[in-house]
Amino acid sequence: MKRSEIKKRPMADTVLASLEADAKEYRELDGDGLYLRVKPDGSKSWQLRYKKPGGQWSWLGLGGYGKGEHQLTGEQARRKVRELRDATTKDGSMLATKQAKKAAEAEAANNTFEHLACEWYATKRKTWSEGTAVRTIGALEKHVFPVFGKRPYGGITPMEWMKFLRDMEQTGIVEQTSRVRGMCREIYDLARVTGRATHNPLEGLHKFLLTKPVENYAHVSLDEMPALLRAIQAYPHAPDVRIGLRLLSMLACRPSELREACWKEFDLDTCQWLIPAERMKRRREHLVPLPTQAVALLRELHNITGSYPLLFPGRGNTTKARSNTVFLMALRRLGYEGRQTGHGFRHLASTILNENGFDSQHVEAQLSHVKEGVRGVYDKSTYLEQRKVMMQWYADHLDKLASGNVVEFKRA
Repeated sequence: MKRSEIKKRPMADTVLASLEADAKEYRELDGDGLYLRVKPDGSKSWQLRYKKPGGQWSWLGLGGYGKGEHQLTGEQARRKVRELRDATTKDGSMLATKQAKKAAEAEAANNTFEHLACEWYATKRKTWSEGTAVRTIGALEKHVFPVFGKRPYGGITPMEWMKFLRDMEQTGIVEQTSRVRGMCREIYDLARVTGRATHNPLEGLHKFLLTKPVENYAHVSLDEMPALLRAIQAYPHAPDVRIGLRLLSMLACRPSELREACWKEFDLDTCQWLIPAERMKRRREHLVPLPTQAVALLRELHNITGSYPLLFPGRGNTTKARSNTVFLMALRRLGYEGRQTGHGFRHLASTILNENGFDSQHVEAQLSHVKEGVRGVYDKSTYLEQRKVMMQWYADHLDKLASGNVVEFKRA
């Protein structure tokens, strides 16, 4: 309702909840010096107007309006005013007003969505790779903080989150919207399990949002693979990207593991690539045996980027790796948008190796998919000798596919 329609004070909670925002911030008197402040974004909070000992009028923030954690209903705000009035000195000044104001300001600062999100990020960051951490905080800073960052998290309603996420969808970034929703849901879960919230306003919203088939693992069929391999070999643009695509196709590594790789991780004489734990999804070292074709490609790449620490240094800043879309964009240029992604090569490798009789444990070790717990006790050299043979067979098999010289059979 509009503020001009208020007929009774103190205001009922139904009136307080339904008061509409104006283009400019306004305060509406509830009674006894208590005001409800309404901001243009719809957020509401309580303020007390009082007179200092010197006769100057001032404002004291009492907290946000609402029924959530760290918020005050109309009755609670009035009770708080009575308590403050009871604690006045003979000259009319409020006892501990400065302390109360500082406490209210500190509470308000710690009660924002951005503060809660940063606490969640600091907790989760320990288990993430650098790339995941950068993408996560980047998404929050770009999409969420400008809208909800300074708001008390307990006062953001499910309808507000729904509108925000639908507005994101309208820009065409459906997959990014889904990731942002998942992050924010986890952030509220942190508040809930630590006793700072009783419900999660993002719970169940996915049922009413758009969904998009996951494309992270899109891959061609086995029948289409020879044409894809030939297209990659003939990639007409940057030679380092061509080499990167070929390495992705034969090593079954994650795109980020290759894109962010440093030359110091490789021993081309022993044909091994040791990926450090901090760059691995599961935070443990992973040793990748290199088939002879991969070694030859890496030596070729070294002639191009070997003067830099990174295999794929950025064009503008050589201390940072190329964009995380570099391989995906190259596949799009080849006409494989929505049909093949860098991560999809892992699925193809798993399918081909399993269908050709290789031990599934060796395949899973190559993909660094070893189970957690006692059965998943993992060493970087797990099944290394078997994987050397397996990955050399796979590289040879890809060469035969590309040349159209494959006789189909299953290994015993």
